[in-house]
Amino acid sequence: MEELAQIQNFKGKYPKQLWYLFFSEMWERFSFYGMRGMLVVFMVDQLKMNDVVANLQYGATQAFVYAFTFVGGFFADKILGYRRSLFWGGILMIVGSILLAIDPAKYFFFGISFTIIGTGFFKPTISTIVGKLYRDDDNRRDAGFSLFYAGVNLGALIGGYICIATANGSMFASYIPVELRWNFAFGFASVVMMVSLLTFTQTQKSLGVIGLSPIAHLEPKKRKLYEYATYIGSLLILPIIMTMVSKTEYTDIFMFIIGPCSLIYLFYEMRNFSVQENKKLLAALVFIIFSIFFWAFFEQSGGSLSLFAKNNLSNTVLGIPLDPNGVNNSANSFFVIAFAALVGLAWLGMNKRKLEPNTVVKFGLGFLFLAGGFYVFYYTKFFANENGITSLDLFTFGWFIITFGELCLSPIGMSAMTKLSPPKTQAVLMGMWFLASAYGQYFAGLLGANIASASENSTNLEKLIIYADGYKQLAIYALIAGVILIAISPFVKKLMGGVK
Repeated sequence: MEELAQIQNFKGKYPKQLWYLFFSEMWERFSFYGMRGMLVVFMVDQLKMNDVVANLQYGATQAFVYAFTFVGGFFADKILGYRRSLFWGGILMIVGSILLAIDPAKYFFFGISFTIIGTGFFKPTISTIVGKLYRDDDNRRDAGFSLFYAGVNLGALIGGYICIATANGSMFASYIPVELRWNFAFGFASVVMMVSLLTFTQTQKSLGVIGLSPIAHLEPKKRKLYEYATYIGSLLILPIIMTMVSKTEYTDIFMFIIGPCSLIYLFYEMRNFSVQENKKLLAALVFIIFSIFFWAFFEQSGGSLSLFAKNNLSNTVLGIPLDPNGVNNSANSFFVIAFAALVGLAWLGMNKRKLEPNTVVKFGLGFLFLAGGFYVFYYTKFFANENGITSLDLFTFGWFIITFGELCLSPIGMSAMTKLSPPKTQAVLMGMWFLASAYGQYFAGLLGANIASASENSTNLEKLIIYADGYKQLAIYALIAGVILIAISPFVKKLMGGVK
């Protein structure tokens, strides 16, 4: 196995291991985003929930998915190591998606519970492994995370469109019976998750010592006891997760508990670190807190924007017939694939000329782009016909603008977590980064439910106007957040020390 120094002293822009992780993450994200894009439509059309309940249920489901990345990160750091954690998470996700493929209505919450726990083990660990391919002072790290993020979005693009288009009958309609469309749509997610796991298991030797067990020094019996206790414990809590996910009132209680508990644990760990290390952790918390607001707006894509696409968008982009919900689920990913590597190279070019903005300013720019995109969503109401159907072209342009905001924030944020955290808490801090996404998803559900509630018993045209006005408010809030971040950037930069 290659030594860590050999891996980190790679030549060129990207280490070869990044490409292996790229493809493993790509197929996992196909599975994840494919199912994510179907949730609200499935709950409204198949489970017969109203729009308000579906938005709340979506927010609860996605909140638990991301909240468990904190739990998974903890067990990866302390017991399983990144590789075993990733493998176990992948197995659970496969089981969950197979259950949904067999009978999505009957096993909906049970299958979702498996994917929640599985994602918790899988997601933070693979991102942490990417960070460990780089030395702390390697300025190629941001470009590496941008490329990795392109892999995330390649999977999201394919899965986000194919799954919902299959379920809606926009694809493979002549091959799949109507009554089996949802089964096949969820089935695609299970097959590609198997491909993801096989990709990782067949290439993990190239990682050298990265991701091996943190308790390898213990005697074998004791080590196995800890590991099997983790596996068994994650299965035993499945009924609890299923109950909490299916009843959104439990989600409220959970979200009030998990966030403060994670902060208390981080502060507890901080007592062992130096003043400089703790300042970096405080800087990381600034990014984490602001990212909650970013994802609360951005993740309308799976909630209110999904219903907006279903009810109020035309079905052509540049004259090409496309499923509007498929476009809503995948347009952002398409633009990320097109521009992620270029943005990463732009950061490298600006770095060479000493013009690269610091991470805090990048975050602020992310909010400004987000505001611009949601203003475009608001502006679609001026192109609506008398039936409340508006331009899918303009809607897609809104996602084009938001994509640059995401590229300024999400891959840079993952990179910042690995740079600002001491080695012993890297997976936990990455878990907190995704926990912030959980809170974003949770608030996204609440925001979407409020918009849906205001539009109940309205005509389709009236619904469009109410939804569009709601997006205008989100644009204003995003603009304010971006200005605040840029204003406080000098203070946060000091906390970060030499980290850029």
